[in-house]
Amino acid sequence: MSELPDQTAHLTHAQALVDARFRAMTPTEKLRVATRLYYSARELKAAWLRSMHPNLLEPEIQSLVREAFLYART
Repeated sequence: MSELPDQTAHLTHAQALVDARFRAMTPTEKLRVATRLYYSARELKAAWLRSMHPNLLEPEIQSLVREAFLYART
């Protein structure tokens, strides 16, 4: 089912605000945001691994996280 234009107008407006904020950021701010995103992704991956494999020890979880990010592809 496709969305009607009036159902997505708020999303278009929100995206415009986000785009404007990113354009206004300095390179240092952009790097800080990217770094936070990277470490947040690692934390989420570790949390998912813990939920899927409750028997693994923390060093094993961290090893799997490192491996996942080392070989990650988009």
